[in-house]
Amino acid sequence: MTALVDVKDLVKTYGEGEAETRVLKGLDMQLEDKDLAALLGPSGSGKSTLLTILGTLMQPTSGSHVMLGEDITRASDADLTEFRNRHIGFVFQFHHLLPDFTALENVVFPSAITHGRETASAMKRGAELLDRVGLSHRMDFRATQLSGGQKQRVAIARALMNQPELVLADEPTGNLDRESATQVMELIAEINAKEGTTFLISTHDEKIAAACRRQIKVVDGKTVTD
Repeated sequence: MTALVDVKDLVKTYGEGEAETRVLKGLDMQLEDKDLAALLGPSGSGKSTLLTILGTLMQPTSGSHVMLGEDITRASDADLTEFRNRHIGFVFQFHHLLPDFTALENVVFPSAITHGRETASAMKRGAELLDRVGLSHRMDFRATQLSGGQKQRVAIARALMNQPELVLADEPTGNLDRESATQVMELIAEINAKEGTTFLISTHDEKIAAACRRQIKVVDGKTVTD
């Protein structure tokens, strides 16, 4: 069975000469279809760099990065943009919602980028996703009118808009209280179980990590446990 994501001997270096800093040092990792995995490690271990590379927002210095059978390291910038929009969703610690947009408009935004406008089918899917995350009653509320937990649920719905195979979540509960964090994680686990979306969640929260089926630990630029 081919892995959804397969990275081998991944190296990422910043700077040159005496200022050179190697952040990833030959990292190996695989994600299978329908995985629910926590990405763990101390600050400075390379987690954020790894997520950025997995999200196709940055290329490694060397090594192999294959997703859905495609060699990402050989793709052009235009191809990477298209690939990212079709196959990868993002959830961040800060929700990054557009404040003057409604919850529904924020969710539909990735589709509007793809098609150049908000289509009727996209609006229908956006409404269905907001219902799925328990926010159908807040669909027409602007982002500024939502609570922190509600904003993060909108962000999850937005990440799912284009039906990606992989969602990368960077500290998605970092700014939430415990109750809201638990609700967000339960929602992610439900989506993973029912829709088969693969999630990789970077977190320092032991309870969030324990709710994932896999724990991938990065230390000093390499994976050390899984």
